[in-house]
Amino acid sequence: MIPLAMSTRWNAGAHTSGEAMLEEILALGLNRVELGYDLRAELVPGVKAMVESGAVTVGSVHNFCPVPVGAPRPHPELYTPASPNRREREYAVAHISKTLRFAAEMGAAVAVCHSGNVDMPRFSVELIQMAERGEQFTDAFEAHKLKAQLTRDKKAPRQIRWLEESLRALAPVVKETGVALALENLPTWEAIPSEMEAEELMRQFARDGIRLWWDIGHAQIRDNMGFINSRRWLQRLAPHIVGMHIHDVAPPGQDHLMPPRGKVDFPALAKWANTDIVRVLEPAPATRTDHIREGIRYLNDVWALADAPQETKE
Repeated sequence: MIPLAMSTRWNAGAHTSGEAMLEEILALGLNRVELGYDLRAELVPGVKAMVESGAVTVGSVHNFCPVPVGAPRPHPELYTPASPNRREREYAVAHISKTLRFAAEMGAAVAVCHSGNVDMPRFSVELIQMAERGEQFTDAFEAHKLKAQLTRDKKAPRQIRWLEESLRALAPVVKETGVALALENLPTWEAIPSEMEAEELMRQFARDGIRLWWDIGHAQIRDNMGFINSRRWLQRLAPHIVGMHIHDVAPPGQDHLMPPRGKVDFPALAKWANTDIVRVLEPAPATRTDHIREGIRYLNDVWALADAPQETKE
């Protein structure tokens, strides 16, 4: 069974040394990490040294990693492979290829990727705000959701075709590196791919090493908003899922909390958590260490993890 890992998204911003960043994670009793999309170039030498020494194992890397030279800021959607803009798609393919090769260098099995968003108004922002005001089951909410659905249905197919083109261009790099490229589920209505689109993509690309990544918090937000039944879709997509991001959600849409500080039914996910997929804790940056320790203990309890880390003295 694969142990829990910690995303360096949690603490990369607080460090100028890769060694110090990873030592902070080791102090939690975890020796596996996901290198996050905000891993700056200055942190890479220290990370390489720690990996080469055997102190830590990298299970996954989150695109784009390390942060591309000249990027205005770290972000997983700097360039997206489903973008309507051809040049942006080309940049996405080039930089995802770099991430895949870096992942292979670090010994990671998976590179996690955001595919992009449908080129449409961000209806999800207003839908979440309406839900926060207690208006989720009103006629106004349903009308807004229907408008979002109709707009997405009209525009998404063209961008899915562009995503397919990008994946065909990336398939040789996936084969070259041996690193799976996993498309992450995202929380908004506009996100690409939807669960149904992801299922179709797997029919085309699973043989090329393209897989899916299940973010528990993102799926819960989609469930909270009435977009999907997350449990049923997890069961349906499970054969294609190679990893998961683990964080809790306070309804309707506050995510990246450590469990059990939200409302995700983690005991119900034990069946999927106890498989040989990459399991990554993804708390918000600067989440308190005691919240993380509590979350690890909680998951060990409700998931009966055989590989729970030993408590360390603070």
